[in-house]
Amino acid sequence: MKVVFFSFSGNVRRFINKAELTNTMEITQTNCSERIDEPFILVTGTIGFGEVPQPVQSFLDTNGDLLKAVAASGNRNWGQNFAKAGRSIAESYQVPLLIKFEVQGTSNDVEQFKDKVGQFYEDYRREEIQSY
Repeated sequence: MKVVFFSFSGNVRRFINKAELTNTMEITQTNCSERIDEPFILVTGTIGFGEVPQPVQSFLDTNGDLLKAVAASGNRNWGQNFAKAGRSIAESYQVPLLIKFEVQGTSNDVEQFKDKVGQFYEDYRREEIQSY
């Protein structure tokens, strides 16, 4: 399954690079309104006081129907707003929040994310094959 990510300061990009995933796409200002043609898991940072970054929202406005799950980065110094963009997206699009991680994540966070993406993909494929 495609993993789409947005990295405001480079931390999410480092997290994705450490995960060594093959089917990824980075959201940028130039492609944030383009339509994609496959389901995806979103990884994003949180900006301000827990807001969803504008390029991510633009991408979701176009592709939100294909969103299957979300993961979010943040800084624990923001307390209740830590990785709040992930919670907001999960609630708005009624998808699971797979993981919240701090800054660029630990090696444990990366492994946990990879496992969840793998399990999610297997469950999604099984559902797709078994649906009538």
